[in-house]
Amino acid sequence: MNGATGSTDGFAERPDIAFASAPAAMVVADRAGGVTLTNRAFADFTGQDPGGVLGRPWPEVVAGGDPDAAWALHRAALGDTLAQHRSLVVTSYGGIPHRVVAEARALPAGGPEGTPSGVVIVFREPLREEETLRVISELRTENADTALWTLDLRTGRLQELFGPSPLGRLLVGKARGLEEVLARVHRDDIARVRDAMEASQQGRDYEQRFRMFDEVGDERSLHARARYVGGERPRLIGIIDDVTEHVQLIRRLADRRRIEAAQGRQVTDLAAKLVSATTVDEVTGLLTDEFAPIFGGAGASVMLVEDGRLRASPPATADPVEPMGMADGYDAADISHPMGAVVQDRQPRFFESRAEILERFPAVAEVLHRTSAQSWATIPIFGDRRVALGVWQVAWGEPHHATPDERALMLTLAGLAGQALQRVRRQQEEQQLADAIQQRMLPPQIEEFPDLRIAVRYLPSRAGWRVCGDFYDVIRLPGRRVGLVVGDVQGHGVEAAAAMGQIRVAFRAYATNQVDPGVVLAETNRLLTETGEIVFATCGYLVLDLDTGEMQAAWAGQPPAVIATPSGYDLWEPETGPPVGVDADSKYPVTTRWLRAGDTLLMCSDGLVENSEVAMEEGLRMVAEDLCAKSGDVEAAATSLIELAPAGRNDDIALLIARMADRG
Repeated sequence: MNGATGSTDGFAERPDIAFASAPAAMVVADRAGGVTLTNRAFADFTGQDPGGVLGRPWPEVVAGGDPDAAWALHRAALGDTLAQHRSLVVTSYGGIPHRVVAEARALPAGGPEGTPSGVVIVFREPLREEETLRVISELRTENADTALWTLDLRTGRLQELFGPSPLGRLLVGKARGLEEVLARVHRDDIARVRDAMEASQQGRDYEQRFRMFDEVGDERSLHARARYVGGERPRLIGIIDDVTEHVQLIRRLADRRRIEAAQGRQVTDLAAKLVSATTVDEVTGLLTDEFAPIFGGAGASVMLVEDGRLRASPPATADPVEPMGMADGYDAADISHPMGAVVQDRQPRFFESRAEILERFPAVAEVLHRTSAQSWATIPIFGDRRVALGVWQVAWGEPHHATPDERALMLTLAGLAGQALQRVRRQQEEQQLADAIQQRMLPPQIEEFPDLRIAVRYLPSRAGWRVCGDFYDVIRLPGRRVGLVVGDVQGHGVEAAAAMGQIRVAFRAYATNQVDPGVVLAETNRLLTETGEIVFATCGYLVLDLDTGEMQAAWAGQPPAVIATPSGYDLWEPETGPPVGVDADSKYPVTTRWLRAGDTLLMCSDGLVENSEVAMEEGLRMVAEDLCAKSGDVEAAATSLIELAPAGRNDDIALLIARMADRG
């Protein structure tokens, strides 16, 4: 040693302490970090007087520009007496800051209970590659949710490379042991994470996505990757990325798709109710009670034009969110009121705020005092030749911007409502004519086949309509094949009966030229949509091969078919497309099944098995059990089912029963 400088040259000859073969500055410090010895290179390396640093903490003497990293290195060396630890720290010599490599290892045990008596630290200039790696790593982690890490697989000690990074501090804070970190992993992911860790012990690379709770208790989604490095100190060296925002975005998109799909199904169901409504109050009730919530509306009203006046239908309520219920009795030609203006020019109007509606229609100022609504959509309801039948208004309790999709859907629903209203108003006038048309539209008699027994029934409803749109048909096809059809045109009266006739004629025309039942349905659908009339129909069409019993079915919203034997039954639900008449480009998939000798098939419209009080599942169960008891006689079975009518007689009923003859 050289006096007060406490030279450490002798340590260079001890391999358990010295680990730098090239001349390098060296410092020995006690457990508290105070400098006890330096070597001759220390003054040249740092430019500091060795005698002036004795007793001072070495991180503050050597690494004044980066003391946190130096102290972390000191603690790591004391905590692991077997390993060499390295870090890049900032020092200053020659008046210029420099980044240097500091390598530390604990001195031999000399403290209480065999603890290290201190630490020896060697400083050297970093290699060019080390400095480059440090800069790149800092750029990678500085403004990104990323941390670089290493895990000693012998000790379970976890460290950040070139840390601490913002993400590292957020996730683990001062925790350094693997078990401390794993304690924060989500309980549903911990088993998977531990299994991957155990695989790493066998020398495998590591990659996992998992959830973890950070220092403040928030759940984070992480993606960790690491490369296995073997040798005397096997370890994992890797990267961890915070992918929470990405995962949340995916979840939001998935939720949005689910919501849109649910809304689409809801709109389809409600549209079917709208086109099958039989009274004015039923149509307007759908608009006010069931359609408005689709758009998040807090209230809605329908005003119909009667004798030149606007009348609420159903009558206005005291709901404070209904904006213009006070228009009841207003002159339908009064364009100073938004409803009157919409009736006159048949153009929709959307108001996102009270200020906007007042600017255009100052006359509603008094009405606005009696409502809490803040935004409105005012949609015309018109029928044929765009004659205004009334106005549908949706209100929101807060400012609302109706998107283009919302506006288009509102106009479509209002158009369907107009058609429904016209249909309801014409029905009484059409009953007598429709009755005659109905008799001509249904087949006068059905085809007969030696190997197939068929029975059909049609029963009009008792709800005031003597004729509706349910139908059946049996079509003789080439090659010992039979086409069986049951359908239900949405609506009643002449329009429904005429549409039913169109569909029957179309089915017969297309069926004789097409083998694929899906193509027959698609062509019939295209024909209906090209007529320009808003007519929808659910139907089921299947082709039965009398030689093999193979059935190929294409379904457009019809109830499932029932296949019964004396010992039991099965519900057959062919894959379905939308009702015909909805979308000209709709496709109808084909489902295949076999009808064995002795099996009895039932196809029916929903009027037999479903109404507002009887669920379709229950109605199908009742008719299936009845069919099993009489499956040997199709005529008796058809008569029994008509008498049973689980859904009552509020809708018309069409059914077709077919039984493959036993082959002895």
